[in-house]
Amino acid sequence: MDDDLTGVARGSVTLLDVLGRFTRDGFIGSFTALPAGPAAQGRLRCETCTAEFAAGAAVVTELCRLEGASDPDDMLAVIALECPRCSIRGALVLNYGPTATPEDAAALLGLPDVDGDAH
Repeated sequence: MDDDLTGVARGSVTLLDVLGRFTRDGFIGSFTALPAGPAAQGRLRCETCTAEFAAGAAVVTELCRLEGASDPDDMLAVIALECPRCSIRGALVLNYGPTATPEDAAALLGLPDVDGDAH
């Protein structure tokens, strides 16, 4: 039996689906994008140990892109990553595209690729 998910296309993956999977896979922490540092370098904060660091210092395991079912401009990047200070694994949710804040855009551009290479 399907749950009534008004506004969600059938078969689409939701933010809750991705975050739930990340949590089951051990990504229990969370991260926040901060105002960009020198040279517009993206910065993140680990909400577990409160360390602030360059987005490029994170270890990225996975990146999922989501779009809104009724509005394709509702674009999210959901990233599974590891804190370089305390090694907690957690999730970072960023807007991208037309709704991205300067902090979100700088963080997304600064993150290494899943294989560890810089963008």
